[in-house]
Amino acid sequence: MSHPRDGLSTAEVRERTAAGRVNSVPTATSRSAWEIVQANVFTLFNGVVGGCFILLLVLGQWRDALFGLSAISNSLIGIIQEYRAKRSLDQLAILQAARNTVVRNGAREVVSSDELVPDDLVVLNAGDQVTADLELLGGAPLEVDESLLTGESEPVPKAGGAVLLSGSLILTGSGRARVLRVGPDTFAYRLAAEARRFSLVRSEIRRGLEKVFTVITWLLLPTALLLTNAQMQDQGGWAGAMGSGRWIPAVVGAVAGIMAMIPLGLLLMTSVAFAVGGLRLARQKVLVQELAAVEVLARVDVLCLDKTGTLSSGSVVFDAVHEAGTVPASGWRPAVEWFGANAEASSTAAAIGAAFPVRVPLQEQDSVPFSSARKWSSVTFAPGSAASGTWVLGAPDTVLGSADSADAHARAAALASTGLRTLVLAHLPAPLPPGPAEAGLPTGLVPVMLLTFRESIRRDAASTLDYFRRQGVTVKIISGDDPRTVAALARGVGFGTGVAYDARTLPRDPLLLEETVESQSLFGSVTPSQKRDLIQALKRRGHTVAMTGDGVNDVLALKDADLGIAMDSASPATKAVARMVLLDGRFERLPAVVDEGRRAISNIERVSLVFLSKTVYATVISVVTGVLLLAFPFLPRQLSALDGLTIGLPAFFLALQPGGQRYAPGFLRRALAFAVPAGICTALCVLAVSAYGQLWGGHSLESAQSAATVTLGLVAAWILVMASRPLNRIKVLILAGMYAGLVLLFSVPLTQDFFRVEWPPAGLLAVSVAVALAGCLAIELVGRLTRRPPAGHGRTGLGPLPLEPDSSKGDGGSAGQRDGPAST
Repeated sequence: MSHPRDGLSTAEVRERTAAGRVNSVPTATSRSAWEIVQANVFTLFNGVVGGCFILLLVLGQWRDALFGLSAISNSLIGIIQEYRAKRSLDQLAILQAARNTVVRNGAREVVSSDELVPDDLVVLNAGDQVTADLELLGGAPLEVDESLLTGESEPVPKAGGAVLLSGSLILTGSGRARVLRVGPDTFAYRLAAEARRFSLVRSEIRRGLEKVFTVITWLLLPTALLLTNAQMQDQGGWAGAMGSGRWIPAVVGAVAGIMAMIPLGLLLMTSVAFAVGGLRLARQKVLVQELAAVEVLARVDVLCLDKTGTLSSGSVVFDAVHEAGTVPASGWRPAVEWFGANAEASSTAAAIGAAFPVRVPLQEQDSVPFSSARKWSSVTFAPGSAASGTWVLGAPDTVLGSADSADAHARAAALASTGLRTLVLAHLPAPLPPGPAEAGLPTGLVPVMLLTFRESIRRDAASTLDYFRRQGVTVKIISGDDPRTVAALARGVGFGTGVAYDARTLPRDPLLLEETVESQSLFGSVTPSQKRDLIQALKRRGHTVAMTGDGVNDVLALKDADLGIAMDSASPATKAVARMVLLDGRFERLPAVVDEGRRAISNIERVSLVFLSKTVYATVISVVTGVLLLAFPFLPRQLSALDGLTIGLPAFFLALQPGGQRYAPGFLRRALAFAVPAGICTALCVLAVSAYGQLWGGHSLESAQSAATVTLGLVAAWILVMASRPLNRIKVLILAGMYAGLVLLFSVPLTQDFFRVEWPPAGLLAVSVAVALAGCLAIELVGRLTRRPPAGHGRTGLGPLPLEPDSSKGDGGSAGQRDGPAST
């Protein structure tokens, strides 16, 4: 074996790889192909449809089995759309997979995590994610976050010889470690396998649809029995029907009623909307770790931003050195050079190293690595060296708290108020007292120098923040930097004119904390645990919170937010817990991200009105027909034609329409408030025309069925018109195509013969149209009544709460466009 300091040789890596000893773990960001097929094919409703489909084929009634082809096409569309999204997301996930720096053949190289092999020598730095079980070699201790494994957020110190488990995060320090276990042998293999599998965010819309499907499932069997009995009685009773062969049309009628009750396409359209949303975001360089996270976007009403890497570019450039007091500043330069020598420790260290380059830094006697919780680091040099004693570099308010220098405090405050990131370098002639660093700094520190750094503001920051303000999304800036620095940068992007809240004075009482985070928009000097506390407080207040970040200190907050969004510059650990990653780091992508979520939910709510209305009127017709022992007013093929023209095809295109608005709670209540009365109106119209044609008009069953088909087609078409509002050019074309299809259905001899429809006699046709017009007027009234705004809201639509239009976008591209379900 090669020397431990040189790492493995190429031959040793090949040997282990050939033996299968590689760090291969599940990394799929979506369901597998087989799981996608299962979810779209093997469902209860598909089972019922399949059984009825086979029954009709056995009976030779293949023309009435068209609904089976519709169900197959629906499943294929869902499979294809989700699989396309899966491939795109998985490819992006591979590109963004965690990578590790290893030493091989005596040189450093960067490899993907699945290329690690046992005995590899891994180089660790702050922000890295541990992707295999490692043994830490001798050197400075590290602080590790094992919350992904244990749930405990407190940093765990790790010294030489300690084991670092895969899934943990390096918070502070740097060092080297040897790979102990890889792949299935690692402690976190099962956790990784489950955490990275497809998971669906629990939401009100999903829960609402599940409730609807549960009710339909319970109603299906008793309704089917009622309807079957009614059709048998209509054919002369069970004995007569079975003996004469008339039981076949009775079964066909029963199947028609059962099929009409099942909203086959509703769950499909929901899945398609999410899958297409994920695919569209992928094309905009946004990686969605979970497809269903698109749903969360529509509900976001508070966006929390980490200043660094979001409003600013994340790059830190050294600005200048300023004297902190009247004490002679001898020996400070070697100390600053030492802090900058380890450029991998942090971006600040890299900026210092670029400004104070040194080939061989002064040899330290002891050191304490930087911790975001402590906000300082230190180095101790031996007596007699060029910089003897202890040097502490950290945040002014932390370091100067142990120093007696009002002048240094004033100078640091003045520099920070200009928007510069300010650190203080202080000196202590002796080593730090023994004990844990968390105990704090001793008294007697002498401030020597103030170091300032600049951050460049993103060019798109101001316009993006303005967009969120116009869309009714509250923006809060939560940063670990000095409150004055945060306030200055916020003013630079036109965000507020006041001062930032100092997080060190945050109340501990949960209720007071909630009131504080509700009333304040800028927070500075926020620790990682406080970021999480602020996010949790906002969620307790009923907000749906999105959080952006790029540092390890954002991990806890990103995990607890409803939607964690990581920037491209984020550490692997941050990307691992975020549900979305902005792959090109462009802050201006966020409006498009929110737009996509609102588009998906708005379209889901729109098509749900159509599908639920159909389920209601089909159920009412089936139950009434079964109770009154009437012939079912349609053949299955006639319903299949109407479903395709007034629901299936239009709903598919409507589910992909642009535009949307912020989601408001109450999806199921809103949908049923329209669907139930609209469905009942439709059912009454159909039953009235069918009864008139069969019982009082003296018309044949075929004419009565055609008349009922005309009535249902016109009324169902108007439900689609209501759900499509406000209309645009594309929607008008969709609706025009629907009405043209209805006319062709009754006019083309081929469709007349196939679907057994004809123009009813003039008198019956007049009755059908008149009843349909009355039904349309009733549904219009239902729509207007359900659009009345609830108390305290200026609401004007059946769908989610509309927002102000976004004038900066073109047609169909704005989240603020009033383009929701029946929002007129």
